[in-house]
Amino acid sequence: MRVHRPVLVVGAGFSGAVVAQRLAAQGISVVVLDKRPHIGGNAYDTVDKHGVLIHPYGPHIFHTNGGYIAEYLSRFTEWRQYEHRVLAKVNNRLLPMPINIDTVNRLYGLSLNSETIAAFFERVREKRAPILTSADVVLNSVGRDLYEKFFRGYTRKQWGLDPAELAASVAARVPTRLNHDDRYFTDTFQKMPAAGYTRLFERLLGHSRIEVLLGVDFFKVRHKYRPSHIVYTGPIDAFYSYVYGPLPYRSIRFEHQHIDRQAAFQPVGTVNFPNDHDYTRITEFKHLTGQACKGTSIVREYPQAEGDPYYPIPRPENELLFKRYEALARVEANVTFVGRLAQYRYYNMDQCVGAALKTSQYVLEKLGVAREDVAPELGTGTVPA
Repeated sequence: MRVHRPVLVVGAGFSGAVVAQRLAAQGISVVVLDKRPHIGGNAYDTVDKHGVLIHPYGPHIFHTNGGYIAEYLSRFTEWRQYEHRVLAKVNNRLLPMPINIDTVNRLYGLSLNSETIAAFFERVREKRAPILTSADVVLNSVGRDLYEKFFRGYTRKQWGLDPAELAASVAARVPTRLNHDDRYFTDTFQKMPAAGYTRLFERLLGHSRIEVLLGVDFFKVRHKYRPSHIVYTGPIDAFYSYVYGPLPYRSIRFEHQHIDRQAAFQPVGTVNFPNDHDYTRITEFKHLTGQACKGTSIVREYPQAEGDPYYPIPRPENELLFKRYEALARVEANVTFVGRLAQYRYYNMDQCVGAALKTSQYVLEKLGVAREDVAPELGTGTVPA
């Protein structure tokens, strides 16, 4: 079946850009709308007035075990090798995070090794069953003292909730290590776009069949369009005019600062502050990008309840509310929802890309267009070197 009218994609972040690219590659005209004045969503990066490449919406570190996801994005960017490292300021010392052997040894003045660390954790842990909350996850793994020093304060700032009020999935994202590995992620593929994320998005959206309209609010112009299909990546509750009430999200205020004539501000890309200050972390961008210049630029993150939605808050009652909106979405014949906000999921960037690749196949099938198979099961494929 030939598609005569374009597909309307709402949002120019990873979810929207990937879907737009895949549809355009199959001969479909696409109009992409975004209410922000730039492409890239929260992954957008730009050079600040001091000549430093920064991430205005906080650090975005690309990592994946999905070989086909890495291969797909490699069509649109070269890569810079980068493995993210995080330190946490505890007792006025900077200690590796996630917790590993060196974290424990330096904090308590011990000499544990890979053969004795497991026994230490077994001795200090508080056994919990069933594991229902983030507090359960951490206490069951590393015990009360490490929970209080590294997790509880950070979680309260980040989410505005105690770990006992959050789903176990939140704490499960930060594992405990039984070795000396101080990388924040252990994925097979850990790299940064060599020319930055914005350049990657320019290539994703650079197809001749894609029209990008920025600074446009979908809800103010939707009546002007008669698309063959809509792919919506914004908040699902907003799409339905909050008919069941707003879904809870956590927002962040970003405080950017440039330090002139100082080559480096901190020893690693990100330093967490679980117990000090109102901000949760400081990121120094030159670690991420490899840029060499005299000054350096950093960002402090202040989580807050109000503002742009960044993180769906994973609690059982919020999931139940989302399910009510999802039930409305399931009966939409010509609208497909994808992305962190549309699916109310705490997705990483690679998960957004994977979901978008699968969504593009679904939309092509809905439109009756032959398509290539670009999205095998997550985790398969060969990761590019």
